[in-house]
Parts: sequence; C-alpha cells; structure tokens
Amino acid sequence: MPDSIATPPLETRLFIGGEFVPAIDGGTIEVLNPHDNSVLANVSEARAVDIDRAVAAARKAFPIWSKMSPSDRGRLIYKLADAIEADRDRLALIETLDTGHPIRDTHNLDILRTVQTFRYFGGIADKVEGSVKPVDAGFLNYVMRVPVGVVGLVVPWNFPLMFTSWKMGPALAAGNTLVLKQAELTPLSTLRVAELAAEVGFPPGVINIVPGYGHIAGQYLAEHDDVDKIAFTGSTATGRKIVQASAGNLKRVQLELGGKGANIVFDDANLTAAVNGAAFAIFHNQGQACIAGSRLILHERIADRFLSDFIALAKSIRVGNPTDPNTEMGPLTSRQHQERVLSYCKIAEEEGGEILLGGKIPDDPALANGCYVLPTVVRAGLDHRVCKEEVFGPFVSVTIFKDEDDIAAMANATPYGLGGGLWTNDLNRAHRVAGAMQTGMVWINCYKRFHPGSPFGGVKDSGYGREMGFETMHEYTEAKSVWVNVDANLPAFYKR
Repeated sequence: MPDSIATPPLETRLFIGGEFVPAIDGGTIEVLNPHDNSVLANVSEARAVDIDRAVAAARKAFPIWSKMSPSDRGRLIYKLADAIEADRDRLALIETLDTGHPIRDTHNLDILRTVQTFRYFGGIADKVEGSVKPVDAGFLNYVMRVPVGVVGLVVPWNFPLMFTSWKMGPALAAGNTLVLKQAELTPLSTLRVAELAAEVGFPPGVINIVPGYGHIAGQYLAEHDDVDKIAFTGSTATGRKIVQASAGNLKRVQLELGGKGANIVFDDANLTAAVNGAAFAIFHNQGQACIAGSRLILHERIADRFLSDFIALAKSIRVGNPTDPNTEMGPLTSRQHQERVLSYCKIAEEEGGEILLGGKIPDDPALANGCYVLPTVVRAGLDHRVCKEEVFGPFVSVTIFKDEDDIAAMANATPYGLGGGLWTNDLNRAHRVAGAMQTGMVWINCYKRFHPGSPFGGVKDSGYGREMGFETMHEYTEAKSVWVNVDANLPAFYKR
C-alpha cells in the first residue's frame, strides 16, 4: 500500500484526441475528499462543445482502430492492464481519496479487478467469431461481427475505476472508439487511466475522457447524432432519461441500473457463513453498490440468533479515515448522498420500522466533517419504502418469513431485478428458489461475486443488456450478414 497519504499529482483536464486539454469555456468542477470535504482538485468541466470535440476525435479514429488487427488491439489493452498494475499504489490512493472507499479495498480489490477485466477483454479481442449459415443451394451466407462505431460510456461514482474497465475493455476489444463521461464526483482515477493509455500507445482519439455533469454532458452525449451507442450505469430514473435522449438517431442503449437485492437465509444455512456474507453484501463500500444485499429475509426459526450475531459483527466494523489500512468502512461519497441515506433512517421510523443499529453519523469528532453514516440495521415490513426503494448506503432492512412457499413473492416484491442471494444446505431448494427469483444474477451461499467472464446485468427496473462475459461482446458489435452467389450457372433473376 502507499506509504504516504499525500495527494499524488493529479491530471485535471479533459482527454480528447490523445491530448489533455482544458474545457473550451474554462469551466471547472470542484472535486472533494468525502473524508473531510476538503478540495482535492478542480477538474475541467465538459459541456456540449467539448463533447462535440470528443465525438469528432473518436469518429476520426474509428477507421484506424476498427481496421487494426484484433491481436494488435488486444496487445494494447494488455499493455494498459500492465500499466495499471504497475501504478497500483498511486491509483489506489487516488480512488480512495476521491470516493471514500477504504484503501485496503481499492488496493487489494478494485485495482486487481480492473487489471483482471482489461486482461480478459484483451484476450477476447481476437476471439470474436462470425458464423456460416446453411442457406439455399448455390449461395454462401456468412455473418460477421462488426464494431458498433463511436460509443458513449457513462460511468458512475461508486466504483469509477472498476466500471471504467467494465465498459472500456469490451468497447475497445470489439473495435469501437469511445467517449467516456465519468461522474462529476469521482473523475480522478479515470483521468489517470487516460494518462496510462496515452503512455502505452493507444492511437489519438480512440479513448476520450470528458468529466461533466449528467444533466449537461451526459444528456448531450446520449442525444448526440454521431454517437452510435450509449452504455450507462447509474440510477433507474436517469436510465429512463438516457432512453428518451437516445431516440433522435435510435442509437443502441445498454443500461445497468438500480437494485434492491434480497438476501435470504433459510433455517438450515451455515449461519456463520451467512452472517459474514450478509455483512459483506451490504457494508462493503459503505453499501454503495447496485448489487448490495440490502434486504435481509430471515427464516423465523433462526432470525433471533442471526440478528444477534449480525448486529454484533456490524458494531465491530471499523469506521474511519479511508486512507488508514485498518479502516473497514469509510465515508459515503458525497454530502448529498449522506443526507439521502440519513433521510431513509427517518422514513423507516415514520413507517413504524425499528432501527436495531445505527441510523446516525459517528460520534468521533475526527469524522465530523466527513460524509459518514454508521452501519444501520432496520426491522421493517415488506410494504415499507425502505424495503422497496434503493437506499444505496450501509442500510439493511430485515423481514421474517415462515416457509419457502412465501419466499418467491417476498424476494420479487420490488421493481428491481439485478441480484439476490440465498443461504441453504438443501441443494434442491437452492436451485428451486434461484430459479424463482426475478433477477439477472443469483448467489447461493455467497454474495456479490463477479468475474469478467460472467455476465452482469438485470431485468425489470434494473435495466437491460449485460456487462462482462462473452455476452457483452454482442452488446458492442453488430451482426452483418453477407450473401455470395457461388454458382455461376444459377439463372439471373432479371433478364432484359
């Protein structure tokens, strides 16, 4: 881990056409450290004219990048992965300072997962195969997978570095060029990735990075007539706006949106494993994860014992300065989000829920200026807002069930369908319940596991399309069908 908590030198300009440039109108965004709300940097703010520049640069680079051999594209992506790995200490510290994610996690999870993802897609670049179709005699029909073109990528603030790799990796491997807009709260690690991409030799214009506000830069990117696809990760409300904005040129849209994960514990589960897994599911990254296990659904026979152990574990979580290697849970990423999470604690009480733990900021004066919220456990009814709406913080609701017949309806009682989990030693039950859950992902006797080879995405209000896995290569390519007349003796269709 880094030896110093001093802020490393930071690139703060837009990255367009292979160069770092200021925004044309000179506007900037103040980026804050959520630990104490001190200013980390003033980053150039992209607006419409800057998005136009970035899209033009990506369009100009597209013929070069798309015609490059897939193996050469893959090698460059590998080089970027190697450069990120070599820059591990610096990048981890940047990500921690910018997001509040504890350094132990950015260093040991986020960087490694980012490297793993880029390497996976570097390896896939030359393995996107077409097919030959059995058609009428005398004709050859083959189907190619061709890149979509210029893609707009919108990355959220909760895992900015990791989500950069999830979107950039397959887009580049497929032969697309890109304009990536990070959230205005957390742009710093992605700008560092742009520096590394330039250093390893990506052609100018292939990668363009434009920090900006969603309602300005993000909306304009989604509306842009020269962008062929938009891939967005964020809230369901904003996802709907992205779809509406895309209608102008009917660009392709890929959405990974909100979640309200059910985490079900049956009475035959290994309770020690379930307690630890449930804590990771909701308190990792301060609960700021779309796949967080934010709804604990406990069988009545083990509910009291589970809650006793779970609350004891939650109380023991070390909340503090995220640059401290001993910290297990840092601040939320912004003051606005801290206020949102605390508002749900009030909502829970107003609805008749019972706050079993937390529901407030820490008492530690050293954390008073930060965006901290203590681990929070709330007993609530299925019809309560806190059991239906995404809180996106270290906030878990608890409900009780009696038998398996009730569980599918309880698990599916939200508009979301991203991820969910269950804990049981009954193999038949495990598969039966997993099949009944209306989610894109289910974890059995684990939670929040993912890998670049496994598709990630949801159903219902959690969006459509898939990140990662070979499935995502079809999100970034089009099927092109080519027909060839291979029989010179075939009669002409039209005769003069």
